[in-house]
Amino acid sequence: MKNTRVYDWPTRIFHWLFAGSFVAAFVIAKYFDDESAYFPVHMLLGLVLVGLVSLRVVWGFIGSRYARFSAFRLRPAELAAYFKNLLTGKGERFLGHNPASSWAAITMMALTLGLGTTGYLMTTGGNMEFIEEVHELLGNVFVVVVIAHVAGILLHTLIHRDWIGLSMIHGGKRPVGLEPGIARSHGALGLLFLSLVGGFVFHLNKNYDPTRQTLNFLGSTLQLGEAEGAESGDDD
Repeated sequence: MKNTRVYDWPTRIFHWLFAGSFVAAFVIAKYFDDESAYFPVHMLLGLVLVGLVSLRVVWGFIGSRYARFSAFRLRPAELAAYFKNLLTGKGERFLGHNPASSWAAITMMALTLGLGTTGYLMTTGGNMEFIEEVHELLGNVFVVVVIAHVAGILLHTLIHRDWIGLSMIHGGKRPVGLEPGIARSHGALGLLFLSLVGGFVFHLNKNYDPTRQTLNFLGSTLQLGEAEGAESGDDD
């Protein structure tokens, strides 16, 4: 049976750039301390994630049918019923985001903004210990949400024999009743999305000083790490 087109190019591009950026940022934070030369990349990726979410929020209001937040199923009662039916093997299939993935997407975007805010505050001083604790807590919650999201995809696949994970690659899903798909995949807007993200990454790279580990961003100088030879420079 032919798949129904559900997810457009901007949505799919966001999904994979978001996932890849988070994994890379998490790995750096997990295995490198804040004195490492690699740690500033973690913070730069945090800015990229905030930029991605900002674009996704815009697309959530003007995008195609199933990319819009209005298509997300965010009623708590729907989420409870979805989990109950899923665990009993009677889970309902949805053409767009199901209640669990709807909540996961919104939660991960909100956590990204929270991580970006606390990460920014960590470069500007203030109550560093409290801010770092909040930042770490948000990061741990994010990991839990990601694990739950992946587990939900696997459980859905096992129960329905429906490889929904592939829908974010080719954009299609098995038909669900008479629910309509989208007419266009918006390939040109997908290229625009990539161009905007690429331009932002270029801007960050251009304004990042790896020697001092500082970033000129929105008129401010952010200290992303400890500059090499900073102590000796102070002694001079």
